[in-house]
Amino acid sequence: MRKLIVSNIASLDGFFAGPQGEIDWFHVDAEFLEYSRQMLDNTGALLFGAVTYQLMANFWPSSKDVNARRMNSLEKFVISSTLRDVSWNNSRILQGDIQEEVAKLKSLPGKDLVVLGSARLASFLLQKNLVDEYRVILQPILLGPGSPLFPNITHRLPMKLLTTRIFHSGGVLLSYQLA
Repeated sequence: MRKLIVSNIASLDGFFAGPQGEIDWFHVDAEFLEYSRQMLDNTGALLFGAVTYQLMANFWPSSKDVNARRMNSLEKFVISSTLRDVSWNNSRILQGDIQEEVAKLKSLPGKDLVVLGSARLASFLLQKNLVDEYRVILQPILLGPGSPLFPNITHRLPMKLLTTRIFHSGGVLLSYQLA
């Protein structure tokens, strides 16, 4: 059975993007890229919501980033009721009962499933108890306004800390699971 891991970057005040969707405040250096490489090497498929998928699909196919080959070759599942076509390599749309579809993906053999970004999707999956590990990389910045990391949470979700890691940039990786 595969694990479902959510991996997000957040400001100290709990946002994953600025008020206009900007993510230019993420600190990306060699250490972060190596962390990303290791995570992607253990990933069998990526899950995205529509907005994050479109951002990623516009960036990665032409990127020269060291992780571009990994991102472009991985299987990708898009959870969307609005998208009708996905053209990024190895992508397909999941529809129907999303809870059931994600549970089926988890039951298959293989490497982990990873949700990158996609805060609304991540919040939904957390509330449905489908997330095995939630990773947040806190960036040393306060954005003021922005898009919240955990939108639409309807009830308390106690978390248990699994691991921590401090990056030289001042960012801190916190890995949790539901308590």
